[in-house]
Amino acid sequence: REIGSAARKVAREYAEGSRTRKRTVTGRAVGELLGRRRVVSETKRRTDDPGVATGLAWTPAGGDVLFVEATAYPGDGKLQITGQLGDVMRESASAALSYVKAHVADFGEAVPEDWLRTHDIHVHVPAGAIPKDGPSAGVTMTTALVSLLTERPVRSDVAMTGEVTLTGQVLPIGGLKEKALAAQRMGIARVIAPKLNEADVEDIPAHLREQMDLEFVETVDEVLALALEGGEEPGHSAALARATRRRRRPRERPRGAGRRLEDEPIERR
Repeated sequence: REIGSAARKVAREYAEGSRTRKRTVTGRAVGELLGRRRVVSETKRRTDDPGVATGLAWTPAGGDVLFVEATAYPGDGKLQITGQLGDVMRESASAALSYVKAHVADFGEAVPEDWLRTHDIHVHVPAGAIPKDGPSAGVTMTTALVSLLTERPVRSDVAMTGEVTLTGQVLPIGGLKEKALAAQRMGIARVIAPKLNEADVEDIPAHLREQMDLEFVETVDEVLALALEGGEEPGHSAALARATRRRRRPRERPRGAGRRLEDEPIERR
């Protein structure tokens, strides 16, 4: 898009008659044509506090980075969702919270058993003027909620994408190439994606695959082990151990659990 913008500005110079000779667009000329760089990495500042996770989204114009924020206040267990989210994304938030409630004992002794019953949860996705939808923010919402409960920040160099089920499975998403390119623009070094999308890595440019750490996961436990700060803390090591056991001996799932009706989810934002 930026190359196209620079080319149009040069073409306008010819059309207006202000330029007649051939022009080579150098690095300095790009700055003159496009102005100041507008993409500034916010991940370090935004994820300093627990309860904020970095996700990746697909749009018709390409990939994008989004932040999921979670906070809590005294209440009776209600969930509030804001950020102009579509029905699918709102359902993802509900599924994420249900998973967290069912596994709160796995996140360490620091979380009282009745905490979720005595607090309301608010999940917000900034850029409220922009409609957002799709299932791929499920793992990001789950990670933000666990970060909030355990008071462990999410790593600022990590972004993630993937649909989450009530059993903690991570399901495939669309637009992995575009999402990886968006992560690169924001200076993100590690991308967490569903294991079932591993074949899509061939669509990602070779130079990007060399520069970026692509982690393919099957369960929420693996996501948390990779994304949360404090790898040696009890909750983290327990999650990693459970993830390892599941890879070695897959457990039986209830009939129909985790099944998809479509091979390639369509996401909109």
